[in-house]
Amino acid sequence: MPIKSLNNTSALRLTVLEHIASAFWEGRLEESVDKIPFLMRPRTETPTRCCVYKDRAVIRERIIGALGFRLEEERDESVPLKEYAARALERRKPTWPILTVCDIACHGCLKARYFVSDACQACVARPCQSVCRFNAISFAHERSYIDADRCRNCGLCKESCPYQAIVHLNVPCEAACPVQAIHKGEEGRAIIDFDKCTSCGRCMRACPFGAVIERREVLEVLRAVKEGAHVTALVAPAIVGQYEGGPGRIAAALRELGFSDVIEVAEGADRTSQHEADEFVERMARGDKFMTTSCCPAYVEAVRRHAPELLPFVSETPTPMHYAAVIARERHEKTITVFIGPCVAKRQEGLRDDLVDYVLTFEEVGALFSARGINVAECAEAPLGGASGEGRGYAVSGGVAAAVKKLVGDRCEVKPLYINGLSLKGLRQLKQYASGECPGNLVEVMTCEGGCVGGAGVMAPSKKAARAVENFSKTGKV
Repeated sequence: MPIKSLNNTSALRLTVLEHIASAFWEGRLEESVDKIPFLMRPRTETPTRCCVYKDRAVIRERIIGALGFRLEEERDESVPLKEYAARALERRKPTWPILTVCDIACHGCLKARYFVSDACQACVARPCQSVCRFNAISFAHERSYIDADRCRNCGLCKESCPYQAIVHLNVPCEAACPVQAIHKGEEGRAIIDFDKCTSCGRCMRACPFGAVIERREVLEVLRAVKEGAHVTALVAPAIVGQYEGGPGRIAAALRELGFSDVIEVAEGADRTSQHEADEFVERMARGDKFMTTSCCPAYVEAVRRHAPELLPFVSETPTPMHYAAVIARERHEKTITVFIGPCVAKRQEGLRDDLVDYVLTFEEVGALFSARGINVAECAEAPLGGASGEGRGYAVSGGVAAAVKKLVGDRCEVKPLYINGLSLKGLRQLKQYASGECPGNLVEVMTCEGGCVGGAGVMAPSKKAARAVENFSKTGKV
């Protein structure tokens, strides 16, 4: 089955995983893993970087990350991949941190800045110079120039230019990070500050060179399935828009992959909604200014690390993933639980939750389907679950607040407020709500724009996935 991906870096991630999974299922991972870089980049193929040898070196690093290791700790390039594979096959539990950086893949992008393009007309009005408060703009040779030493990157010059001649150069990973946890090191390559990092994965999704890598848990799951353990897939609501064929066929495909049971995390969301609605009513009765939702792990981690003054306002209700794991253990006490979703930060939540054993992303499951030759669209329909439409709507922005508001009913007034895509500005605004007035009393926070459908581990464009989720939540069909 052909791999469908959002872009070439996504395709690279999928192909590495497909090779690893195929080799594992065939029982030859240790003997064949060192061949994967050569299979993926033969000499006859045009390289994507400077040469085929650098392509292979980057693929080798990606394999180490896919096997679950931190690249920052693995500096001996002479160690064969088969040794990493052997160590990975012995590992039973994933570890923190979730992300790692492949420095040889990092492009060492130019510093983020504003600069004047050739579209400048050196107009008489010179609004760019007028609005600059730092005297950073001068004129010479019939065009304007920006003094990088004086510029403070406020962007007013860009906004004022009638010719749109001033351009902002981004560093994609830095621009994507909502908490400024990634920056350039002394050698100009990306470094993640794990004291700040919330594991949201937005830097990984944003980097056009694929330099930020997830430490995978794929082998642990594959081993559990191969050993015949009872393994339950906890599928997040956003899954309905990720593969062709609809939710019933996705459930069948997961069973064909080897999962013993499949549970909608939306069933857990229904429990979260009820408990969060009760908690909201209790908080409003005791005089709390507002309550924020708690189901986005990257947001909750951002509060812990960057805005502890918000902690008293965060709902104490467990997440849908936790309640779905509770349901799984109610059905089968000894089952191994595997959350399958769009979110990289769920790995961090999973490390804290004793009921959740492993976390896979939609990308990873897509690679496993491909490696196993499973075409979701050709699978027979299988029952997925009996969650409510509101629980299934958790995957899109506004869905959590809507579900909670419905269950609050007429017990008290609900004034929802939405943070659709967490940013530094949004985090500052939330801090102001904590110390001052808040225009709402139920604040839904989604780190990824659009909601979970915009997560770092998705297969489908977020708008397409959102439409599928909304249709499924309303009609039970995609």
